[in-house]
Amino acid sequence: MSRISTTLLAGALVWWTAAGVQAQSKTIPGEHHTVTATVETVDMAARQVVLRTKSGELRTVQVPAEATRLGEIKRGDVVSATYYDNLVVRVKPAEEPDVDTRATSATPGTGARPGATTATQQTMTAIVDAIDLNAPSISFKGPRGWSHQTKVKDREALQQLNVGDRVDIVWTDATLVSVAHPAK
Repeated sequence: MSRISTTLLAGALVWWTAAGVQAQSKTIPGEHHTVTATVETVDMAARQVVLRTKSGELRTVQVPAEATRLGEIKRGDVVSATYYDNLVVRVKPAEEPDVDTRATSATPGTGARPGATTATQQTMTAIVDAIDLNAPSISFKGPRGWSHQTKVKDREALQQLNVGDRVDIVWTDATLVSVAHPAK
């Protein structure tokens, strides 16, 4: 939840198609969380917004310069951020070279309400590090010390993989942020 809170006003949602992902790929749905908070204060000079979560916790969010509609946000406004992530995994043929790319996009909102979208998509070659058919879950290790473990709903797909398999992973994570004035 803190990951979402720190990106509430700089969030993003961009869905890309996974270039190079062929018919033998498997999509592993990831996290999908929505968090709402109420604006307590807006400091235009410091470009900071203090938000109060539903549990009463105060969070200070630094608003990037790209967020051009900060002046429209007022005390009492409700900020909503939805975080998504998604993995597409494909067993990699032995002759294919490794891949390791990362692209990030941020777009300010263009609607009637302030908001923004941001997304990062990584494509990398990783190794299946562990498989637990009881959980069921899978763990990967990749470049730059990257590692990831996730639960898997499709046990049949999991049974088609082995520890040590090279796989290409396309990992997309994104946040969509909107600001609404309180209902009167």
